[in-house]
Amino acid sequence: MKWTIALCYPPNLQRPILHEWHLERLADLGRVLHTEWSDPEQARRALYEADAAITSWGTPRLDEEWLCHCPRLKVVAHAAGTVKGLVSAALWERGIRVSSANGPLGEGVAETALGMTIASLKNMWRIDRAARAGGWTEERRLARELYQITVGVIGAGKAGTHYMKLLRPFRVKVLVYDPFVSRQRLAELGATRTELDELIRQSDVVSIHAPLLPSTRNMLDRGRLMAMKDDAIIINTARAPIIDEEALIEQLSLGRLFACLDVTSSEPLAADHPLRSLPNCALTCHIAGAVSNGGYRLGQFAVEELERFKRGMKMEGEVEREQMEILA
Repeated sequence: MKWTIALCYPPNLQRPILHEWHLERLADLGRVLHTEWSDPEQARRALYEADAAITSWGTPRLDEEWLCHCPRLKVVAHAAGTVKGLVSAALWERGIRVSSANGPLGEGVAETALGMTIASLKNMWRIDRAARAGGWTEERRLARELYQITVGVIGAGKAGTHYMKLLRPFRVKVLVYDPFVSRQRLAELGATRTELDELIRQSDVVSIHAPLLPSTRNMLDRGRLMAMKDDAIIINTARAPIIDEEALIEQLSLGRLFACLDVTSSEPLAADHPLRSLPNCALTCHIAGAVSNGGYRLGQFAVEELERFKRGMKMEGEVEREQMEILA
């Protein structure tokens, strides 16, 4: 039996999601309907016919008000990261299955974090600025290799796990703090589970991949930042409030640390924000996830998830109701 598949996200996304070849694969599953969210009535008519839906950034929360217009809906493939702003109790109660592309999104985040790790150890950010200002080798003395150092990973979810896999070719020690992942699983990834304070003290590079939860807000506070090694590098491609930003500015102002921040407390930062002027801080304006052609990776995954579901296979990114408390 062929499905009706509703594409339930605004057409003016900053990143593309589905290419023509993705639409051709979807057509093999059934009829594809492009919903027009600027016309709620048209969107409801499309959802009324839908057996499956692909959602993304900008899709309204699937609460009781919307789901009452979806009598046939069986599965939602979310071509984005977290589903916390999308799902509701009504979805679970209706037995609708949901999948998140958090895995492929995390791959892009991990690749960005690895790039930041190498660039920061090599001191590329400051070497570039010095060269543009007329200098040449002044900053070279601080350049290091991704070799025989300790890398600390906070959070072993999709992005953190992929970051560890990317570190495998390098001769480095990897420490991980994640209370929800077993020592055995981390050992399979070539990493050692440890407590957060021990990770902070030992690591030359600390890369944050934890979700923002009440327990992780300001996790890296003044005390922990002060406990980091001199010349340590801190990378945040997760959520800004995991670091106490005022305390970070204080430590950066002392010249002790180097920070790569893809996320900040406000985006964009005020023109006179101190992070903009600190020479030991690199800012990358929230590009770690899917940007530009990276959106196709999420669309590809969503299409594959619907194919798996229709064949009766387990979806790789399926989200269970009981997972919601620890998800980003």
